[in-house]
Amino acid sequence: QIQLVESGGGSVQAGGSLRLSCATSGTSGSEYMAWFRQAPGKEREPIAAINTGPGHTGGGTTYYADSFKGRFTISRDNAKRTVALQMDRLAPEDTAMYYCAAVITTADTWPPLSPDQYKYWGQGTQVTVSS
Repeated sequence: QIQLVESGGGSVQAGGSLRLSCATSGTSGSEYMAWFRQAPGKEREPIAAINTGPGHTGGGTTYYADSFKGRFTISRDNAKRTVALQMDRLAPEDTAMYYCAAVITTADTWPPLSPDQYKYWGQGTQVTVSS
């Protein structure tokens, strides 16, 4: 069992930045972690994924959904077992609940950016961007 806890959400004005963090606990073995977001009335949307290596011991390869490349950055700190999402140049349309996910159950889809691939999810952290 893996527990995920997101933090760092909040309110920010358009053009600003936020850094989200996802802390993991429980058994090791999650080689992939990812960030998704979901706005009211919309489907869950992939942002980025990262390879953390077995038991958070390596990895580093990143994958991004096209619409977030160059503006959002995913990173990991294996020693702390955390994955971060740096979000820059935020706009009102970035307002959503942001979720951390871990452990892909299938590699049939690549890159690992489908919500259906992930077994564990955090509770989410709200990001609100005002104009």
